[in-house]
Amino acid sequence: MVKESALEWLLQGDQPSIKYLALTTLLDKPERDEEVASSRRAIPTKGWAAEILSKQRKGGWWEAKDRLYQPKYVSTNWMLLVISDLGPTRSDPRIERACSLWLRSFAKSDGGFGPDGSKSSHLCTAGNTARALVKLGYADHPKVRSAFEWMVENSAEKGGWSCFGSGRNLDSWEPMSAFAVYPRQQWTRGMKQVVENGAEFFLERKLHIQGDHYEPWYRFHYPVHYYYDLLVGLDFLTSLGYGGDRRLGHAIDVLKKKRDPGGRWNLDAVHPDVEGRMAEWFMNHPKRAPTPFALEEVGKPSKMITLRALQVLKRLDGVSRQ
Repeated sequence: MVKESALEWLLQGDQPSIKYLALTTLLDKPERDEEVASSRRAIPTKGWAAEILSKQRKGGWWEAKDRLYQPKYVSTNWMLLVISDLGPTRSDPRIERACSLWLRSFAKSDGGFGPDGSKSSHLCTAGNTARALVKLGYADHPKVRSAFEWMVENSAEKGGWSCFGSGRNLDSWEPMSAFAVYPRQQWTRGMKQVVENGAEFFLERKLHIQGDHYEPWYRFHYPVHYYYDLLVGLDFLTSLGYGGDRRLGHAIDVLKKKRDPGGRWNLDAVHPDVEGRMAEWFMNHPKRAPTPFALEEVGKPSKMITLRALQVLKRLDGVSRQ
């Protein structure tokens, strides 16, 4: 059950995106509900989405028209990934302009998505871009459809993906999150199989068993971007219908232990790999180091993390009632 104080906190009017998503995903309010409709209308004018959109250039981009991926994490690619989590869609002309640029720049001849300037698709980029475009209203776009087919073709036969060329790994989670939001009626037999294989890959590792203990996976973070953590894994696996699998037990225990007495969860990190692999890479490539971007303060209760955690628990509760 959702603790009332946490739910009331999410339903406050300061962040209409969070209120809209809490009403629709936690309370199952329909779009026609007056409070839902009012919250959705407020998203482009108040709160995080409005702040991000206010910095958009008239042509539809952030930072630079010809560099949508750089600089991290404040250019067009990253802004659209965050916006896609906040409820707006292509019905807003500003988002349509940005997505048109994004599609033209990132769609590759091999069928997937890759950063501007690259000749071929890249797994992390393909998964993130496809997921965000579906949420922004582009599920029927032919280049989005092609990207999902590309992810099927580039999956490992035994399940999972390799984003860094080092073999299958838990960090290569983006395709699973993309399929989690892709309408089921548009899945092919190949898509169904690749999701089943991918789910087994994560489940047999209990969302965390891959080499030595890796602390960044225990830091709940936002924006998600291309970083994995246990909440990321729980989110896409429960969305895909695997909430009843016992192998989620370790991750669920971690999730529940992180809940504070008021029923909320803190933002543990903005980018959790503060001393890990990516941090080391950026130290060696300082010109490509990211520009920090955050919606909330690290170490404080987070509406983004709390919303996602409660969505996971709601799906788990639904499984237990079946």
